[in-house]
Amino acid sequence: MNENSKLYEDNNDQITLTLEDGSELICDVLAIFPVDDKNYIALLPQGDDPDAEIFLYRFEEKGEDDIDLINIEDDDEFEAVSDAFDELLDNAEFDEMFEE
Repeated sequence: MNENSKLYEDNNDQITLTLEDGSELICDVLAIFPVDDKNYIALLPQGDDPDAEIFLYRFEEKGEDDIDLINIEDDDEFEAVSDAFDELLDNAEFDEMFEE
């Protein structure tokens, strides 16, 4: 795992997304990780939906407690970010096997 990557397992960090219709969606932060000198974040909506979709965004810090989430609109960038997130999860699962 990249030293700048962080996988959040305790789900204490949360972000509230404001959707296009004005409704709000509270998400747990799953991971923060870099890809090609940019920072990305993986978010999982709270709730009991086993089919919930993970949201991936590029983000930029604007202050100590303020960030901008930026939609990933480029297909190649999204694929690279998805692959990096999958690798992060795979590494975490591999590490867990040897911790037991």
